Amino acid sequence: MSFGEIFIILVPIFFVILLGFIAGNRGIFNKETSKGINTLVTKIALPAHLFVGITTTSRQTIFDKAPFLGALLIGVIGFFIVVLLVTKWTSRYDFVQSTMFSLNSTQPTFAFMGIPVMGSIFGADAIAIPIALMGIIVNAVLDPMSTIFGTVGTRNKSSQSSENKESLLKVTGKSILHGLTEPLACVPIIGLILVLVFNFHLPELGEKSLDQIGDVVSGVALFAVGVTIGINKIKLSLSAFSIAILKAIVQPLAMVGIAYALGLTHNDFVQAVLLVSFPGSAVATMIAIRFKSLETEVASAFVISAILSIITLPFLITAIM
Repeated sequence: MSFGEIFIILVPIFFVILLGFIAGNRGIFNKETSKGINTLVTKIALPAHLFVGITTTSRQTIFDKAPFLGALLIGVIGFFIVVLLVTKWTSRYDFVQSTMFSLNSTQPTFAFMGIPVMGSIFGADAIAIPIALMGIIVNAVLDPMSTIFGTVGTRNKSSQSSENKESLLKVTGKSILHGLTEPLACVPIIGLILVLVFNFHLPELGEKSLDQIGDVVSGVALFAVGVTIGINKIKLSLSAFSIAILKAIVQPLAMVGIAYALGLTHNDFVQAVLLVSFPGSAVATMIAIRFKSLETEVASAFVISAILSIITLPFLITAIM
């Protein structure tokens, strides 16, 4: 696929993001109203789309995705752990700050940009399984792990607050349970169980019903990304640039090596790299804000990585396609 063809695919995508940016920057949407869009995408529309995609896929096709799942686990969870260890050993950040730095350097906006970008290349049905697997890894493993690490770091710094009196076992259980109950994790898991265990195939009536809401994902999700960029202020700093570069450049390059080493098929290779090449996630930013750690840096990094991806995505797609 030529650079011109990739450019034509991405122009409408970035155009919708630009509309969202203008709406956020001009105050048409604010932080409160933008939450409504994000909730629609992450809690309802995207889970509905993924459920249809999974339950209309054959059992064998899902089994064939085992190497792809391995690549995502290494490229997401492994990358997070490596960045966390390097940050802790080479910087002045404490454990909580190192965790938030690593989380925001790792977690992509796959839920918002995955279907519009990858769907334009492979077709919306073909990328439902890859995005569903990414949703399980991020929501059921990465975010709970980061929350547990953040809590452990906070407990070590102080034992005065009531939150710190909560047992670590209880915090771990709550974090894992919270991750598993997120629609982007539990809906794909339910869909995979139905297909793999019961060989379930969604009837046409159910598919058409869920598509009524699932089909709004692409445009609304891109608009939400633009709004989020528009309502956030950028404060340039070394930390913000470091997070953005790790997210937009280093992690995709690392995934190229991982996917190549695991011998993925060409389509799986491209999908694995693209899934980690999207800008940083607003969810990861919110986790950092919850722990009151690097709030300004990660919010700025989210915006910088989104702008950076306008440049990196066309070159990356051209190179790996």
